Amino acid sequence: MASDPSNTDDLLSRARDGDAAALADLFAHYRDRLRGMVRLRLDRRLQGRLDPSDVLQEAYLDFSKRFGEYAADPKMPFYLWLRFLTGQRLIDLHRMHLGARMRDANQEVSLYRGALPQASSVSLAAQLLGRLTTASRAAIRAETQIRVQEALNSMDAMDREILTLRHFEMLNNEETALVLGIKKSAASNRYIRALKRLKDILALLPEWKDPASG
Repeated sequence: MASDPSNTDDLLSRARDGDAAALADLFAHYRDRLRGMVRLRLDRRLQGRLDPSDVLQEAYLDFSKRFGEYAADPKMPFYLWLRFLTGQRLIDLHRMHLGARMRDANQEVSLYRGALPQASSVSLAAQLLGRLTTASRAAIRAETQIRVQEALNSMDAMDREILTLRHFEMLNNEETALVLGIKKSAASNRYIRALKRLKDILALLPEWKDPASG
C-alpha cells in the first residue's frame, strides 16, 4: 500500500499545529499497514486473548502522547517512527501476557532478532498459502503449510526478515535499509537473493503455482 505524500504532509503540518482531528486522521491513514505488521508479529499463543485492534488502540494512545517529541525532532521517516512505536507497544503486550514464556525454548522458530517481535514462519507460511491455487482440502493445506514453514526456516534469518519487510509489510528498499541499519545496496541485493531463494524452495512443492507463470 503506497501512501499519499501530499496528504500525509498536510496532515503532519496540521498535527504539528495542534489539530487533534489531523492527528487522528494521520494514524488512521496508516492503520491498515500497521494492522498487517501487527498481525504478522503477534505471538500466536495470544490468539483469542489479543488481536491487532487491541494493539492499535493502545498504540494510538502512545502516538497521541508522543507525537510532540517526533514533531520537535523527526529523526526518521514518519511511518517508520509510527511502526516502531506500535512495535514497542506490541512488545509490552507480549511481556504483559506471556512474561517469561516470551523466551520459551519451545516457541516457533522466529525471524531476524530485530527491535520488534519477529514474524514467525507460521505467520509467513499462512500468508503465502493464500496464493496457493490447488491446496483446497484442509489436510493438504495443513501439510503444505508445514512444508512452507520448514522452507522458510531453512533460509538465512536476515533474508527472512527482509522478505517480511519488503514482501509482506510493503516497505520500500530505503525504508528496509533504515529499519535494519544496513546500506540500501545491501538491502536490495539481499532482497533479490532472498526472493530467488524462496521461489526456488517453493517451486519444489507440487501444490505451489507461481502467479507469474499464469
